[in-house]
Amino acid sequence: MSDQGREPLRIGVLGAARITERSLIDPARATGHRLVAVAARDRARAEAFAAGHGVERVASSYADLIADPEVDVVYNPLANGLHGPWNLAALAAGKHVLSEKPSASNAAEAADVRQAAEKSGTVFMEAFHYLFHPVTRRLHELLASGELGDLRHVEAVVAIAAPPDTDPRWSLPLAGGALMDLGCYSLHALRMLAPWAGGAPRLTAARAGERAGAPGVDEWLDADLEYPGGATGSARCHMAHDGLDMSIRIVGSRGEATAPNFVLPQLDDRIVIRTAQGERTERLGTRSSYTYQLEAFAARVRGGAPLPLDADDAVTTMELIDACYRDAGYEPRPRTRI
Repeated sequence: MSDQGREPLRIGVLGAARITERSLIDPARATGHRLVAVAARDRARAEAFAAGHGVERVASSYADLIADPEVDVVYNPLANGLHGPWNLAALAAGKHVLSEKPSASNAAEAADVRQAAEKSGTVFMEAFHYLFHPVTRRLHELLASGELGDLRHVEAVVAIAAPPDTDPRWSLPLAGGALMDLGCYSLHALRMLAPWAGGAPRLTAARAGERAGAPGVDEWLDADLEYPGGATGSARCHMAHDGLDMSIRIVGSRGEATAPNFVLPQLDDRIVIRTAQGERTERLGTRSSYTYQLEAFAARVRGGAPLPLDADDAVTTMELIDACYRDAGYEPRPRTRI
């Protein structure tokens, strides 16, 4: 039994992506869920992955894994452009789906995923794991309690060193780009502040820089947003940065709070709070945000517990991503055909 005291999830993994060890394998071990099957384009790679991570068996293809009656949850960490098509396939097969972000290549495809989720009646969630960690929950509490006063401004930055030129994150046909891979976190974090800002933010301007040798693919993108209550926001991303920056700073009329790494708070669980009473640092724990996420997803699948993320939320995020691309002079990412 899982740590929810209910039947363990029976998870099938699409691909043998490196992120999966951190995002699913370790959390499944920690929470008692089964890793039933894995499939990859290269069967030998899938077999090595299964042997190394305790996955029960190897499926011969993504389609075979989705069709497996013993798999009730499909985890999709494939390249961005393959999220939409395989999410649609898994939902059509009646599976619950935990999809890495973003859920699709563009808003139109995300709307198709939403429709498929409604038809299937299963649980679909985009894996914005940061939202489940106490760091983000505490940032929201600081606004809700009034300690920071009225929201005035928020800045979110997600930047990493450049992946190799051969990485699919630089591929336009696979829906690559800094905004897709990183900026979705910044935009989502700003969207989640709507309850304390008079409503959802709207885009006011976006700027981007193209990756050399990758036409149409953004190496960086900065977006300016405004909330109905008058607060402003800055969502920045960079996929060829000098180092790592995954910070968020929330400024209110009475103080401010900064989380140095809101995306991966298990690496830095601090929140620094500054008000008229002085400065203090709170530490919220280094348990993985992915583990919190899997617990919440399982509680929804097995017990019907509410989730803060669903297919509607995924569509709204993709609409904002598409708007950023258009305003910065780029096209929204194309669908990938399989």
